[in-house]
Parts: sequence; structure tokens; C-alpha cells
Amino acid sequence: MSTAQFPTAAPASGMYESYYLRAVAPDESQGVWIRHTVHKRPGAAPTGSVWITVWDGGGPPVAHKETSDALSAPDGAWIDVGGSSFGPAGAQGACGPASWSLRFTPRAPMLRHLRRRVLYRAPIPRTKLTSPAPLASFDGTVRFGGNTLALDGWSGMVGHNWGAEHAERWVWLHGVDFAEDPDAWVDVAIGRILVAGRLTPWVANGALAFGGRTYVLGGLFARGTKVQAQVGHADLVIPSPDGITAAATVEAPPASTIGWRYADPDGGEHDVANCSVAGLTLAVDGHTLHTPHGAAYELGMRERDHGRAAAVRGRMSAQRSAVAHAWTGASSPALGPFS
Repeated sequence: MSTAQFPTAAPASGMYESYYLRAVAPDESQGVWIRHTVHKRPGAAPTGSVWITVWDGGGPPVAHKETSDALSAPDGAWIDVGGSSFGPAGAQGACGPASWSLRFTPRAPMLRHLRRRVLYRAPIPRTKLTSPAPLASFDGTVRFGGNTLALDGWSGMVGHNWGAEHAERWVWLHGVDFAEDPDAWVDVAIGRILVAGRLTPWVANGALAFGGRTYVLGGLFARGTKVQAQVGHADLVIPSPDGITAAATVEAPPASTIGWRYADPDGGEHDVANCSVAGLTLAVDGHTLHTPHGAAYELGMRERDHGRAAAVRGRMSAQRSAVAHAWTGASSPALGPFS
């Protein structure tokens, strides 16, 4: 389920694909999020992009994106975009003012968010996702703007998704470095899709590991999923077929939230707010897990009015322009520069 899908995509079809990682420092709100993506319009050749956001704990995140026609799935790697590669051994590359060389060691087996294998072959859901490493340790360096982050056993994850279109609205939540259980993690995607012009109820797919056991979260026929989500905050209730219920409260500071615009293969777009140094409290049937900055919270949506000023800056790569939208408050725009 880690193998790249884009090399075998039908020429007439549209699709997207994404490999991504996040890692967070154990003691402060430093983190990195790196993403390699494929975007293919129906009948067109695919293009690749590299995205990076760095949180250094002392101000707004620094972020950049570059797009290239130089796209491949070479031996030993899942994807290579313009010389920036990402595979089972790690990730090496550069994007704008940033460069990185990272290795990761999985600390948990691959997570298949969709419980039934047939769903990975079926036309619905139109987004497929796995996490090759839902919990991993990262080592290496990230350099940006004259600064260097040295990753030494930072916790994080490695993810992979692909499909014909994004959900109409979604929440992605990942959490590590819980004070009560350093080996605990949560990785769940919650989405709503349009069917015959109407939004479906929220459907969650993922898992929660704590106390030496991994619990399935959500599922296609799960009942009782509740979502109250906005930029910067979310309250989630997710049932499990394993007999537990997880209640999550997420706090993502405005100054640490970066905005992106994701393109759909059909030409549509979603606005996305992402914070990979968010706070998270999980209540699970009498147990509480808390991490002050070890969570990633992403909200994907159609609306453009987020209640904050949007700072837009762009850099021109060799192929196309790279544009980011940073919702960090009117007085603290991020350097500009998740499809």
C-alpha cells in the first residue's frame, strides 16, 4: 500500500497522490512537515510538487512550495520530484530556502485507515489513505533561512494518500509525545463527501494506540461520530468498534497555523489550514492523554472566509509559481510558501 499509484494512472483519468511526513521536537514547539505530491488533470501529464513548513518555536511558520514536471518513482524511493526524493529510508531534498536530509525508523506497523481491502480497489471512497509509519522516530537536519534544526529521535509519522478527488470537507488528526504514554499515538481522518449533491454524515477512519494496544477508530458504519471543527480548534468524538470512545480537544494557535490551497483533479480547490505543533487532549473511557505541541491538525474546506487576514507571497520555480496563504493574523504574515 506504499507503492506509488501515479505511474499506472490511466491517461484519460484525473488523480492526485501525496507522500508526507511530520516530526516534532520533544520539549518545545519545533516541528517540520514535508510533502511530495502528484497532481494530474484528466488527459494531462502529471506534475509533482514539494511542500515544506517549518515551525521553529519563535514566530510564525516558514513555508514554501515548488512544482516541477520532473516526476518519477525511482528504485528505492516512493517518489522523486525535481531531485527531492522520499522513500522507505527517508527523505532528502530542497524547496525554496529550505533543504533537508532525514532518516526515519518506524515504531509501529503500517496503518490501513480503510478496514476492508476491497475499499482500496472500489471507486468509493474516492480518497484512499494509509500511514506507512503511524509512529516513527526521525533523525537528520532541516536547514532554512540560515537556521538549522537538528532532529535527534524526534517523534512523528509518515503518511500516503491518493485518489480521484478530495473529500468535500475533512479533518486530519495525528498525535504523538503524550506525557502519560510516550508510545501512544493517534492517526485519524474524518471526512464528508457529496453524494447526489448532498453532504454525507462525518465518517472517521483511523486508529489509536495506547496502553500497549491499538484500537480501530470509526469505520464506514460507525455511529456517534461528532465533529465541531474550525481553524484553530476542534472538538471530536469518535467511536470504536473495539468498545471505546475517544473524545479529542485540539488547540492550534493562530500564529502557528499555515494555510494552503489544494487543487482537485477536476479543477476545483479547497482551502486547508494546517498546524503540526498543536495541543491535543484525548479522553478515552476514563483515561486522559495530553500533548502540548505533539499534534497535527488539518482542516480542509471550501469556504474562503476564515476570519483572519490572509498573507499571500509567491516564488517562481523553474516550472510554475508557488503560492502559499498563511493565516497567522494581520500583523504576522508567514513567508509564503497541503492537493
